[in-house]
Amino acid sequence: MEVILDKRYEMEIVFEGETHTLCNLLRSILMEDDTVRAAAYSIDHPIVGEPQLYIRARSPKKSLLAAAETLRERCDEFRALVESI
Repeated sequence: MEVILDKRYEMEIVFEGETHTLCNLLRSILMEDDTVRAAAYSIDHPIVGEPQLYIRARSPKKSLLAAAETLRERCDEFRALVESI
C-alpha cells in the first residue's frame, strides 16, 4: 500500500498486488460513512494495473481506518457463519 496523495480532505492510495475485490469492498463501506463525500477506485490497465483508491472526506485517514475495521468485522462474521454449517 502506498499513499500517493494525502491532503486534509483527500487521500489516494495504490494497493499493490490487489484486485477489484478489496477496493470495491472498501469503496462500498466508505460510502456508508456520512463523513465521506466520495470514494472511488480505478485500475488503469486490466492486466498490469494497480488499483488506486480515492477518498474525499472530512478525515480520509480516519474514515479508511473505520472502513478497514468494519471490513474485518464483517469477514469474521462471515467466517463464523461458514464454520457453523
